[in-house]
Amino acid sequence: MNPRRKSRLSIILFILLGVTIATGLVLYALRQNIDLFYTPSEIIYGKNDDASTKPEVGQRIRVGGMVVTGTVHRDEKSLKVKFDLNDIGPAITVEYEGILPDLFREGQGIVAQGVLIQPTVLQATEVLAKHDENYVPPELSDQMQKVHKPMGIADLQGESEKDRQSKEMDMKKEGYK
Repeated sequence: MNPRRKSRLSIILFILLGVTIATGLVLYALRQNIDLFYTPSEIIYGKNDDASTKPEVGQRIRVGGMVVTGTVHRDEKSLKVKFDLNDIGPAITVEYEGILPDLFREGQGIVAQGVLIQPTVLQATEVLAKHDENYVPPELSDQMQKVHKPMGIADLQGESEKDRQSKEMDMKKEGYK
């Protein structure tokens, strides 16, 4: 092989090796920032009831569910709040320190993001409350419909009452009703 071609080939291989190493390091660094979405039942039983898919202690996750009525406990001397969250199965405990959204209430759907500090305890860094009493996050709605329909519980809707009224008004304007 020509010495010139040999040097070009070694430079190309060196560049490819460098790009491969850099890509691997970037992916390794970003894996800690991935937030997977779970419901409380999936945290306890695993996704699709597969115990190998349960989140591990120390993993960053997002959890969506309903705040269990009567479980909100506020610390009088700080902004610490502790409450239980469930879908239709077992509940998990969420601990949060900070100002909760204005729409946060017992019996309301929320999404909490944080780190799992025990198998059923989430240390939340962010709590998001739904914007309307009829809104359910799409991921939670899909998951709950899978469980609720076999049990005969009423269907959940992923749209708000305002959206529904708006659609009805549009249909009336177009002469469908």
